[in-house]
Amino acid sequence: MSVLVIAEHDNASIKGATLNTVTAAVACGGDVHVLVAGHNAGAAAQAAAQIAGVAKVIHADAPGLEHGLAENVAAQVLTIASNYSHILFPATASGKNIAPRVAAKLDVAQISDITKVVSQDTFERPIYAGNAIATVQSADSVKIITVRTTGFDAAAATGGAAAVETAAATADNGKSSFIGSEIAKSDRPELTAAKIIVSGGRALGSKEKFDEVMTPLADKLGAALGASRAAVDAGYAPNDWQVGQTGKIVAPQLYVAAGISGAIQHLAGMKDSKVIVAINKDAEAPIFSVADYGLEADLFTAVPELVKAL
Repeated sequence: MSVLVIAEHDNASIKGATLNTVTAAVACGGDVHVLVAGHNAGAAAQAAAQIAGVAKVIHADAPGLEHGLAENVAAQVLTIASNYSHILFPATASGKNIAPRVAAKLDVAQISDITKVVSQDTFERPIYAGNAIATVQSADSVKIITVRTTGFDAAAATGGAAAVETAAATADNGKSSFIGSEIAKSDRPELTAAKIIVSGGRALGSKEKFDEVMTPLADKLGAALGASRAAVDAGYAPNDWQVGQTGKIVAPQLYVAAGISGAIQHLAGMKDSKVIVAINKDAEAPIFSVADYGLEADLFTAVPELVKAL
């Protein structure tokens, strides 16, 4: 029995979510293989070969795979799917786009967002915005799984010595094409990979106040900036800062929530953080139910004082 991990990469390096997915794959048992489907992605394939726990890397290289278009990557996965008992994807935007296509073509049920491998056919996954954990057992011959990366430690990026095998790339099916991308560049850590996150909520009142109050704290802590859905919807912060069930799932070492009430949707995205600090003037705010440290105070006073103390 072998387990296949679909690597997320930029053709030059492997993205962090792949490392967490490898850990989940190792827990499934058997040899772990990694598929690197890209274009001029030899460097990414070599990086994948160094991941601890990986037995083999399959490298498929073609122009149609350069940008990770879901239709083309799914077709590539299907060419080798019969060799595996489990196929794992990170539960990222990319993984969630590809995995259902593979599951549908194989006529099997997808197991989404797992946080624990109980056995080779049994997994745990959160439901009801993380308020309950479902134990799911699958009798499918091939198990298509997306992995909530915050549920698993990252595998070591070095120490492995897997063989790299070249596979024939599938032809571009022409159903979609890459037009362009607009990449937001920042000196701050990427939200899902940051060890410290500072998030603001609707209580900040405006984009100007959000920037004025939250940015100095993030600068002091070397943190990534996040926001609640309410703050994003109000235009205080960009969409890619949203933390929550419909945003990004994060689990940093330290999560500071200022002016966030703690709606279920938000808690689902950050309650696995190692240490949670909440600043809110409402003593009844749900955020305090998950906080390790809670400060009942006006954030416009407390946050500048905290920055000054730091």
